[in-house]
Amino acid sequence: MVAVIKLRIELPAHVLDLPEQRAGFVLLGAFLISFLFIRTSARLMRSPRVTWWPGSVTTGSGLHLHHLVWGIVLLLIAGFLSFVTKPTSPWEEILAALFGIGAGFTLDEFALWVHLRDVYWAQEGRSSFDAVIVAAVLGGLIVLGAAPFDLQRNASQVETLVIVVVIDVLLAVLAILKGKPMMGMIGLFIPFVSLVGAVRLAAPGSAWARRWYRPGSKRLARAEGRWRRIKARHKRVVDAVLGPPGTPAVAEEKQLH
Repeated sequence: MVAVIKLRIELPAHVLDLPEQRAGFVLLGAFLISFLFIRTSARLMRSPRVTWWPGSVTTGSGLHLHHLVWGIVLLLIAGFLSFVTKPTSPWEEILAALFGIGAGFTLDEFALWVHLRDVYWAQEGRSSFDAVIVAAVLGGLIVLGAAPFDLQRNASQVETLVIVVVIDVLLAVLAILKGKPMMGMIGLFIPFVSLVGAVRLAAPGSAWARRWYRPGSKRLARAEGRWRRIKARHKRVVDAVLGPPGTPAVAEEKQLH
């Protein structure tokens, strides 16, 4: 008897009726809005055409307090209060919003976590955008209750479920090995995404390409050409949101005054 694999994306009919999902929706919305606000603010600080926009927060001794600091403070306060007070609506949503704002401020400077120096406007700072996208996509899938498999507790389906989960994980791992971590992570929720990442060409610098694409081969040349096009599109999108990398001279001048 051939087992039938059932793939299903199930979204709750009344997602906002559940307190935990309503709080998650508020958190995710506050996260995205705060990220867009703080990034827009940073770009306005940098622009020579918006001289009236206030500069960064700097102490009397000249210490620059990144908005990462305020984000961490909000995360700590909101997290602590949500544990010790067991809030109900509307306080649960308020704390979720504060946590989301803190997460937005903090992940906007994700690159500073990794490099332990101010690379906000440098090329390395582009990784903050990728971190925000990963958090937003995975958070959105969780909030919406995406359920890729039929997980009914039926003994006759155990073997099929095990097979499907193993295939899903293998496809996700393969997509990641091919240099597509985003598609691999999303694929854990929506296997078709990791399937696409697994069957298409690998990124030239990925573990898969280093193992299977010989130097000078047509496959490596195709991968490099395709990846250049993908990188160019990615750069246009990131520059549109974050602004082009460079030295924030205008922002530094505002800090001095």
